[in-house]
Amino acid sequence: MSLAAEAFVSQMAAAEPWPETATLYQPLKEDQILLSDCASTLAVQAYLRMCGLPVHVVCKANAEYMSPSGKIPFIHVGNQVVSELGPIVQFTKAKGHSLSDGLDDVQRAEMKAYMELVNNMLLTAELYIQWCDDATAAEISRPRYSSPYSWPLCKFLSYQKQWEVRRKMNAIGWGGKTLEQVYEDVSQCCQALSQRLGTQPYFFNKQPTELDALVFGHLFTILTTRLTSTELAERIKSYSNLLSFCRRIEQSYFEDKSS
Repeated sequence: MSLAAEAFVSQMAAAEPWPETATLYQPLKEDQILLSDCASTLAVQAYLRMCGLPVHVVCKANAEYMSPSGKIPFIHVGNQVVSELGPIVQFTKAKGHSLSDGLDDVQRAEMKAYMELVNNMLLTAELYIQWCDDATAAEISRPRYSSPYSWPLCKFLSYQKQWEVRRKMNAIGWGGKTLEQVYEDVSQCCQALSQRLGTQPYFFNKQPTELDALVFGHLFTILTTRLTSTELAERIKSYSNLLSFCRRIEQSYFEDKSS
């Protein structure tokens, strides 16, 4: 998209208030959605809740194919459709809702660097485990991914997805990694996040930013998702401040305080 087109979209977004009918789309929660998509969806939900922006969650078997980028999740707000956390953050910022306006330039650059770390390490590790670990792919990923579809389409789509992800892993240098190397990458990422968080409630002290939403989405999903091995979750459990961080966001933004 050109700069002029981006500016026009921003102006269009800013012209309309956030509607009560805003909708977030994701794959079927119980039978279809996989670890990486669940983590990305939870990150967007956390971000919108931190902004105080209401959204209805709708589960669709073909959500991936409905998305303008082919990525999950995406939101439908007025006449705009926006997918993935980064563009959604920019979209809400154009409407006057931002979690990082209070950061200075150095802090904002640091925040973006840590978000890149999470996407490059945790998200990539999730995709690797889903589709490059044979046991996980056979027992969880292919059956869940293809569950809404009948044979032979279900087989074709699941193997096509696996081939696409494995091709991506080869392109970025992850294709030759062992599972243990991937776990070690996750540990190093968690160590960096743990050191940055320290004893603060959030990564930039007392108020959450989109980094907090992103980290929560991935860590909480890994901790609560059944896989063929618990090793991925165990790597996160080594860092008590990250566990407290996840619990803090869950209590603050996802638990019903009226009960």
